[in-house]
Amino acid sequence: QPLISSAKWLQLHGLKRNKLSLSQILSQIGFRHRKDYVTTLGKLVASRYADGLFPQYRRARDGSVYNLTAKKELILHFVDCLTGAIELYKQRMEWLTSESRQIFGVIQERCIVIVLDFGTVAPTEFDLCRDALSMVLVEQVTQIAKFNLIRAAEDLMKWQQKSTLVSEHTVKSGVAWLWNLDRMTAASHTSSAEALLEAMSDEAVSS
Repeated sequence: QPLISSAKWLQLHGLKRNKLSLSQILSQIGFRHRKDYVTTLGKLVASRYADGLFPQYRRARDGSVYNLTAKKELILHFVDCLTGAIELYKQRMEWLTSESRQIFGVIQERCIVIVLDFGTVAPTEFDLCRDALSMVLVEQVTQIAKFNLIRAAEDLMKWQQKSTLVSEHTVKSGVAWLWNLDRMTAASHTSSAEALLEAMSDEAVSS
């Protein structure tokens, strides 16, 4: 799936876009039972001609009543459409909560710098961090334009001097650099801030 926000995804695949919101469906399978103000009578008059002729549906949100006139075939068509929409939503949710997206969300920027601050993690945690970072490089960074890796340390460590074009070769190089890092690299109390400032100084990175 493309690396887009849920808001953008809903613009493309949401119920409103596909005319499947409740109000849109009701307007296609019936008509609203109205109460109008009649000037000559000076009062609200409800239309009564539909009473008993059609099944009615009352919307809980605003109490409006709709007279349902659609044939069974049209109702079943909307059932199929909504069933498909539900399945699509489930797939999106499964995708959002799987693999690297569980940790990093969905990367939407075209150029990123990942700042690594491992602190004093245990060896197993260090490897878990590198596993997660390798996963995001392979699954998501491969779909953007440029990237770089910077490790917060007393002596700042950079994979490349500036953000580099994404390719199969550069992603593999970045993963290899991760797995060659020393867990015990010395850090200072300003290391994290210095690494962030270094990342933000890259002109290609917007944030």
